[in-house]
Amino acid sequence: MAVPGSAVDSLHAALKSNIIPNQEYLLQGSVLDQYVEVLLHRLRGLCDNVDAGPESFHDQELCFTLRGNTPAVATMVLPLRVRRALDVTDAPWQLRYVGQHELGDKNRPTVVRSSIDMACSSTVVEFLTELGCRIDFEYISRGYMFRKGRMKITVSKVFKKIGDTNVEAISQSYLVELSVLAPSNQDAVAEEMRIFAEQLRPLVQLEKIDYKRLGNMP
Repeated sequence: MAVPGSAVDSLHAALKSNIIPNQEYLLQGSVLDQYVEVLLHRLRGLCDNVDAGPESFHDQELCFTLRGNTPAVATMVLPLRVRRALDVTDAPWQLRYVGQHELGDKNRPTVVRSSIDMACSSTVVEFLTELGCRIDFEYISRGYMFRKGRMKITVSKVFKKIGDTNVEAISQSYLVELSVLAPSNQDAVAEEMRIFAEQLRPLVQLEKIDYKRLGNMP
């Protein structure tokens, strides 16, 4: 009788078969507070969950980095994110790795970045701290999520924490994100997203954002 392969072997086989959704295709934009209800109305008409309405969320996200502790890997930075639902107490926490944005071909409609998600217990923060990770920042997001086929659209207000219990909105607008998790080399997804994003103009302009360029601006 054949001996079953290890979980690691199974993971490698799945990656080689290109069946694991390990890349995120992403477009981002924003809409002013006074126009968000109009955008939500437009999304209700365009998305799949019309009858049930959009799914609301109220989450806290902590952003960690793990830096190399030897001279050979001192410049290596591993970004990790931990998210928990504040409005669903028994929901599992989520640990997420998000890689650097790959802008690639200028003709590509979206940003592409590596992304791996997994459910975990509430002890994940303690675990990451013991590993040597440090919290860079955290924020609260509250808003709505829509679905259109395999596309996910979120409209969220982002808050910073003030003390232990208070929060403060960081801007007078809502963050709008259109994303798809898919296996590698699924560039047809990007074209689907571009077509959908066009239907939301001029309320919101969803585009691929070069964060490296923003970081170099004076």
